[in-house]
Amino acid sequence: MRGFKGDNPTGARDSRRAARIPDPRPYAAWYLVKRMMQIPLDAALVQKTIRECEVAEPGLASIRELGRLIDRLEKVSGVDFIRMEMGVPGLPASPHGVRAEIEALRAGVANAYPKIEGIPELKEAASRFFKAFLNISVAPASCIPCSGSTNGSFLALMVAGRREEKRNTTLFLDPGFPVHKMQVRSLGLEQVSLDVYDYRGEKLRSKLESILERGNISTILYSNPNNPTWICLSERELKIIGELATKHEVVVLEDSAYLGMDFRRDYSRPGEPPFPPTVARYTDNWIILFSSSKLFSYAGQRVALVTVSDSLSESRWPRLLRYFSTEKLGHAIIYGGLYAVSAGVTHSAQYGLTAILKEACSGEYPFLDEVKLYGRLAHDLKRIFQSNGFRIVYDRDDEEEIADGFYFTISYPGLSGVELIEELLAYGVSAISLANTGSTRREGIRACVSQIPESSFPELERRLQLFHQHRSVDDPVEA
Repeated sequence: MRGFKGDNPTGARDSRRAARIPDPRPYAAWYLVKRMMQIPLDAALVQKTIRECEVAEPGLASIRELGRLIDRLEKVSGVDFIRMEMGVPGLPASPHGVRAEIEALRAGVANAYPKIEGIPELKEAASRFFKAFLNISVAPASCIPCSGSTNGSFLALMVAGRREEKRNTTLFLDPGFPVHKMQVRSLGLEQVSLDVYDYRGEKLRSKLESILERGNISTILYSNPNNPTWICLSERELKIIGELATKHEVVVLEDSAYLGMDFRRDYSRPGEPPFPPTVARYTDNWIILFSSSKLFSYAGQRVALVTVSDSLSESRWPRLLRYFSTEKLGHAIIYGGLYAVSAGVTHSAQYGLTAILKEACSGEYPFLDEVKLYGRLAHDLKRIFQSNGFRIVYDRDDEEEIADGFYFTISYPGLSGVELIEELLAYGVSAISLANTGSTRREGIRACVSQIPESSFPELERRLQLFHQHRSVDDPVEA
C-alpha cells in the first residue's frame, strides 16, 4: 500500500522532522487503521528482534545500541516509533554555519590540515562568545576546538584526571550522561557518583566536603541544565562547588551542552544580564565543555569547544610528563590529547562554528529564541504522559518546579525503568532508563522531546492510553 514507511524516499521522514513540517500521515484513515492493528506489537516479534540485535536488556543498553534496536523494530514491524531515546536536534542546522562552511570549502580548505589548536578566527570568536553569554573572560588561546563535546570531555579527563597519582577519581554529580562514565572506565580511572537531587542548596556543601576530603578526587563532572533530568544548578550551588574545588585542588568539568536553555529566565541578549549560572565565577579550576549540537542544531558536524580557564591552562603538573611531552595542562590537552585522539577538528566545520558564534554575539542570530520550541514540546508531552498514569520523577528544581526543556523524566507505578523501557517497545515508544545515568531512582526513564513532531502527539496519546488500559487490567492495584 502506498504511503507506508517503506514507500517513502530515504530520509523523507527525518527531513520532515528537521523542518518541523507536520506529517500528514497520522490523519489518513487507512494509516490509523494500520496503527490500531499493529499496536501493541507482537511480543514474539519484539523478543526475536531483541535477540537478533544481541541486546540482553533494552533498558540497560547504551543509547546507540538501543537506537539500532529501534531501527530494526521499525523495519520488521512497519511501525514508526515515537522516538525519545536519543538527544538529536529537531531543528534545521544554523544557516550561518552552513553558508560559512560552503564558502570555506569553495575557498579550498579541504586540502589543508587545520592548526591543531584551532583556527585563530574560531578561537577569537569563542572568547567573545563566552564574554557575551556567560560574562566570563577567557583568552582565545584557552578555547580549543574539539570533535564534539564528548571528545572534549575525553581530553579533559585524560589530562586533568592524571595530574596527581593519589587523585585518580572523577566525582559525577548525577544523574548524568552515560558516555562520560564509559570514558572514565576506558581511561583506567576511578569514579564515584552523587545523585545531586538529594542534596540541593546548602545541603550540597557538607555532602561534597565529606567526599572531597578523602583526597582522591581529581575532577567533578556535571551538566547544567542537566541531562537527563533537566534540573538546573543554581548560582548558590555552583558557588559551593567552586569554593570546594579551589580548597581541594579539584578540576570542575562543566558540560554546557544546553547553555542558557533554562527557559524560565531570558539569557538570550548578548552582553546583558542575566547570564546563565556557571562555576567559572567561583573558581579558577574549571573546564567548560561547549557543544554546538543542541544550541545551534549543528550535531552532524562534530565541532565543539573544550575551554580551559587561563590559570588552569598555564598550571604545571610534573606527573603529566609520564603521559605527555609537557607538564603544562593546556599544552597537554592540545598536543598530547587532541593530537593523539583526533589530530584536530574538520577544517570547514571550524569556519562554520566561527560564523555561528559571530552572529550570536552580534545579536543577529537569536539561537535561544529558536530552541524555546523544545520547552513548549516538553510542556505538552508531560501533560500527555501524566494524563495516562505516568509521573514526573525529577519534578523539583531545588525550590522551583522543574523547567520544561530538552529532556524530562517519567515513571509508571509498579515498573522499574528497565521494565518500563521493554514494555513500551511493544507500543512503539522508545526512551532510555535512568539505570545507566547514576540516578538513585531506578523507576525512571528519560524522554527526549526533539524528535517528536507535534503531528505525532495524537498517536502518542493513543498508544499511551492503550498501554495504561492494559496495565490497569493486568495490575489494577498498582495502576
